[in-house]
Amino acid sequence: MVSCAPGGWTASEKALINDESKGAVMRVLTVDDAADSLILRAPSKDMSVKALKSPEYKLLENRLIATVTSPEQDGVGIAGPQVGLLRRVVAVQRFDKEGEPFEVYPNIRITAFRGDKELGGEGCLSVPGRRGQVLRYRDIDITYTSLQSYADTTERVQGFTAVIFQHECDHLDGVLYIDKIDLE
Repeated sequence: MVSCAPGGWTASEKALINDESKGAVMRVLTVDDAADSLILRAPSKDMSVKALKSPEYKLLENRLIATVTSPEQDGVGIAGPQVGLLRRVVAVQRFDKEGEPFEVYPNIRITAFRGDKELGGEGCLSVPGRRGQVLRYRDIDITYTSLQSYADTTERVQGFTAVIFQHECDHLDGVLYIDKIDLE
């Protein structure tokens, strides 16, 4: 078992979160690098309430959003493993909400799938220059830790936003979209 530093983070996690040597944007790991691939294929762990209440978590939220929205990335979602952090956290653009905001979800899991899967095009910041068709549900439930109550919260998500959540949650289990399709 890895010992945690104050705040519920390991020393290496704290160093990664606090390293703003290149600004707020974090380095995105890619399958083109063997060492990155090992991290991208590893399962992620939940975060403790202590970690979620820490200044590192707030900084991580800001850095995930800065990374996914940076001109170099211009994505619609990003997961902890993509920046080298094996924790169950994703940032997703909510196309189903007014203003299409980016929101961060700690300890997220998909807890229900409804309807039939539909085929749709996907790409990934960690798989640069490639796209493919993936079957995904368009109606799901997500469960995550609320930062207001630190209790599990379940929410129904539909449409393209549901697809994004499935893609990002796959990252938390070491699964990439290319595992589910034939590349175009």
